[in-house]
Amino acid sequence: MEAVKELDSHGRSFAPTLLLSMPQLADPNFHRSVILLCEHGAEGAFGLVLNRPTETSAADVVRLDPKPSDHGALRLWIGGPLEPERGWILFGEEFGETDAVSVCNGVYLSTSADLLRRLLETESGPCARLLTGYAGWGPGQLDAEVAASSWLTAAVDLDLVFGTDPGQMWEVALRRLGAEPSALQMSHGVH
Repeated sequence: MEAVKELDSHGRSFAPTLLLSMPQLADPNFHRSVILLCEHGAEGAFGLVLNRPTETSAADVVRLDPKPSDHGALRLWIGGPLEPERGWILFGEEFGETDAVSVCNGVYLSTSADLLRRLLETESGPCARLLTGYAGWGPGQLDAEVAASSWLTAAVDLDLVFGTDPGQMWEVALRRLGAEPSALQMSHGVH
């Protein structure tokens, strides 16, 4: 399946892109967050926080029957504050006949139980994450937040998404834009 790229009322879409929270963003769910914006359009926006790992093994929280035969290195990540009971598999390589949506070149999203089982039973840590919850915005909400300088946007970089330490991801992403994180301030206007 190919991802649907919806357009906002101005005929543009931010998705797919990375959203980088401004340092002064008060919501603790998004403080110093990097979000993969998967969909953005007139109906709203959907994304996944990329830099909120937990210490919990994914195998400890999933309910597959029968249980996975082995427990690989896959751990649970917090994808956002909405619907924390929902799980998403974000991965960076194709896994054959998998029910998945291409978010962008090299990044896929799935809810497939078969794929989850394969990932849980894999010893080597593939470019994959099991995320719980998501970040969402109503119609026009994200546009207003970007216009109010709550977020910076950056191109999706596979190395950043799957190869950067989550504790450093926000700063690395900002520096790649040429910004010094400690110098950023909220303001109205264009970035």
